[in-house]
Amino acid sequence: SELRRIRWNGVPVAEENACGYAPMSEPIHVVCPHCDAVNRVPGDKLGRGAKCGKCRSPLFQGTPLALDEHRFNTHVQRSDLPVLVDFWAPWCAPCRIMAPAFEQAARQLEPQARLVKVNTEEAQGLALQFGIRSIPTLVLYKGGREAARTAGAMDAHRLIAWTQQYL
Repeated sequence: SELRRIRWNGVPVAEENACGYAPMSEPIHVVCPHCDAVNRVPGDKLGRGAKCGKCRSPLFQGTPLALDEHRFNTHVQRSDLPVLVDFWAPWCAPCRIMAPAFEQAARQLEPQARLVKVNTEEAQGLALQFGIRSIPTLVLYKGGREAARTAGAMDAHRLIAWTQQYL
């Protein structure tokens, strides 16, 4: 059946199908992992191949996103999605051991959360700003604010469970 969008002041507010009207879910701001554009995505369409309105790339790929100091603020402050940050360093053995688990967690937690990695050797200003004293350190941001923090490597199961308790 074909859907017809009902708009109010140019904003979609409902869809009409053969059964009648259904209200659309509240749009969620999602930052594109490719061009950093902020996209408004209906909440019920997050997991259905959402694409960036600017660069047309997928908004979710199921892999952690590497961020530098410049891009970090855009993704944490402008996204409505919780952002789980892995502060790590290339010389850190526990960080390297945890990397596959973090990738597995990204596949399972997206689109409910965005998983990102910050290399503390390259983004020393962020490590200093957020008081990162041991690595790996995981910090979950919700609404641009720190919601939870833990230090130490975890396997994928524990990482996912730890994150889900704060979503």
